[in-house]
Amino acid sequence: MGLAKVVGAVGLGVGLAASIGVADAPAAQAGLSGYQGAWVLSGRDCASVYSSAGKGTSFKKPIDIFAPAFVVAGNRLRTPMALCRIASVRPASDRQILVLNCANSVAANEVKVIMATMPNGILKRYYSEQDSTGVDYQRCSQ
Repeated sequence: MGLAKVVGAVGLGVGLAASIGVADAPAAQAGLSGYQGAWVLSGRDCASVYSSAGKGTSFKKPIDIFAPAFVVAGNRLRTPMALCRIASVRPASDRQILVLNCANSVAANEVKVIMATMPNGILKRYYSEQDSTGVDYQRCSQ
């Protein structure tokens, strides 16, 4: 697989956007309670992406690097291709901006992700602050 495809997969998994400043990790963890667990793009089958592994949920082997899915555990966010530390969480109207420090086998980047939890249990990820529709993710496990 070419470098461009690997970098593209990371972008797909965590929604790369412009970077912003980093705050304290404890402040980040305080705003993450609604995001904990395994998530997959709405309409996808959780069992096709995740497997139960004793005390938690993990990506099914072989890992589908293009799966639109991620796991939040504490102040860590994992995608099929990257491991991220959630550096800060900042409210922005009805949404939250998460600043992630992500790394994979190719590179390390600071990434900004805009998300919001919905009353129906869905998590919505937005591509930008101007995005009014977002993309829905359903929780697979907590």
